[in-house]
Amino acid sequence: MTPLPTVDRVRQVEAALAEFVNRAGLKAGSRLPAERELMTALGVGRSTIREVIRKFQALGVIDSRKGSGNYLLKPISSATVHMPISIETESLRDALLMTLEVRRGIEVEASMAAARRRTDGDIETMRLRLEEMERVHLAEGTSGKADLAFHLSIYDATHNSLFKQLLEQMREGFERFWLKPFDRPDFAARSFPFHRTLFNAIVAADAVAAREETLKILAIVEEDIKDMSK
Repeated sequence: MTPLPTVDRVRQVEAALAEFVNRAGLKAGSRLPAERELMTALGVGRSTIREVIRKFQALGVIDSRKGSGNYLLKPISSATVHMPISIETESLRDALLMTLEVRRGIEVEASMAAARRRTDGDIETMRLRLEEMERVHLAEGTSGKADLAFHLSIYDATHNSLFKQLLEQMREGFERFWLKPFDRPDFAARSFPFHRTLFNAIVAADAVAAREETLKILAIVEEDIKDMSK
């Protein structure tokens, strides 16, 4: 493996790691090079390596064992390194609305599954993420990454790895919702109170209420897409 240029490093590390696994003939159960080795070999920072490892964990191809390292669960190839789903439209409005249809289907089911399966540990993680989201929102008027982190904690609480794999496939499209679309920091800000009621529904193990609160959040997102793109 040789150092990489600065462009699009996460994708390049994904491809380089997949190529290394194939070339070295690594199999399920094989231990991957340590993070520091990968950093040195590829000329990238720790955060880039960890982003790639996190992504492969979500896709179910790498197992990280504390104090031991990262191990293959199955061989990585160009087939397991996902290709981002693309939307053939030049309009941000249309891209967001198309993605929202998919997001609605996935997130409604995820919130209901989380309400049915959440553990005490999941609740604590969601609570901390929600409190951070609320802190950032009240201080800055928008919550961006903190909002996304809260939603990711709901995916984790489903205890269904397919939800996270689907998220990885759609990540680039989904992240547009948290990146101030239309240059409006107030985008979907009206949905802020419903994140607390969604959390309360999941804590109460009320799947029906979790569904309704998720739909309220996404209805506001849809309204703002249409209003702010006029």
